[in-house]
Amino acid sequence: MTARVRKILTFMETVQREAGRPVSPPAVRICCAAVIANPYAGTYVEDLSELMDIGAQMGDLLARRCLDLSGLRPEEIQSFGKAAMVGEAGEIEHAAALLHPRLGAPLRDVLGGGKALVPSSKKMGGPGDTLDVPLGHKDAAYVRSHFDGMPIRVNDAPRAGEILVAIALAPTGRPLPRVGGLKHEDATGADGLR
Repeated sequence: MTARVRKILTFMETVQREAGRPVSPPAVRICCAAVIANPYAGTYVEDLSELMDIGAQMGDLLARRCLDLSGLRPEEIQSFGKAAMVGEAGEIEHAAALLHPRLGAPLRDVLGGGKALVPSSKKMGGPGDTLDVPLGHKDAAYVRSHFDGMPIRVNDAPRAGEILVAIALAPTGRPLPRVGGLKHEDATGADGLR
């Protein structure tokens, strides 16, 4: 099944100063989101495989759009995350079907890897509600400097029969991280944790 996409949105921010101090290198976060039709809106369906297939499409499409927008190469990406907000005629399980079984593998393929679990968030909501896309280090989940998130808001989505699905990527951690823990340069990425 091919996703019925109403629109695709891209967001990118670069933090150059934080708390009056320069951020070097600047902290960059990129997000690409799609507003798609929910094929199961308004009805209970036991088999959610159509949304699982759409999730795989979204993993590839949104990751490529993030890289295109940012001009970054796959090997420069240190963090990733995914999120979905389901409109009122859907159910939270629709977000789970979209995000979990099949979205991660195509995302990793675009990035050339990623050992850690892809942090995720899902919620019900409506037009103008905020969706927080969590971020975590793509190879070593214990890298605290990369625990982050990117909020997005779309004024007309998701409508009742839609889902807003998003991927966020970052080539750095938070601006001015200083809570300790494993550092990016010390991570081995062998087990997805350290």
